[in-house]
Amino acid sequence: MKLLEVCCGDADSVAASAIAGAERIELCSALAVGGVTPSAGLMSAARKIFKGRIHVLIRPREGDFVYTQAEKDVMIDDIGLACKCGCDGVVVGALLPDGRIDCGFAALAASTARRHGLSVTFHRAFDQCTDKAEALAALIGMGYDRVLTSGGAESAEEGVDELASLVAQSSGRIIILPGGGVTAANAARICNATGATEIHGSCRLGGGRSSDASIITLIMQNINHE
Repeated sequence: MKLLEVCCGDADSVAASAIAGAERIELCSALAVGGVTPSAGLMSAARKIFKGRIHVLIRPREGDFVYTQAEKDVMIDDIGLACKCGCDGVVVGALLPDGRIDCGFAALAASTARRHGLSVTFHRAFDQCTDKAEALAALIGMGYDRVLTSGGAESAEEGVDELASLVAQSSGRIIILPGGGVTAANAARICNATGATEIHGSCRLGGGRSSDASIITLIMQNINHE
């Protein structure tokens, strides 16, 4: 069975995911700017609404992924907050100015998440890495569970060749989670073309702000259609 992770930017999206029977959500705020860390209130509300796994985006601001020490300190504290609010994992990432992963911070974030019993995903900062094979090897070495990526392309559908290469490199040691422009029309094709067992999308209908239960259901059916 392939898994759909629904990107939820508000409580209505969380409720739609619960209605559709999704297994996992990524919780964030401000999707219009790529997502930032949700409030403690939204995390707590999501935990009451959604019985599946909740992974929380840890991102202190919009913009690039090169962070100051003060911003890194905030992210480490927010990992602990996600645990206190009953969530199951965190989605985090940081880069150096030269386009490599900030391995010092990434390792600290992973060890902090583990200490709190949380799963840890590296987010789409990965798509800005100059050497994705090197970056993936580093994340495997740090014990990350998965990496959310479009393969460096504008969308996961456009990045299927790179995604397939990353899946092959992973050899089951880390989950490659395609995301970016995933729809009911292309989700199954992306999974089949890349060999991915999980996929990520906001599952919104038309110009809607929130995830739609019918779209979530349709994508889950499509990716698991034999």
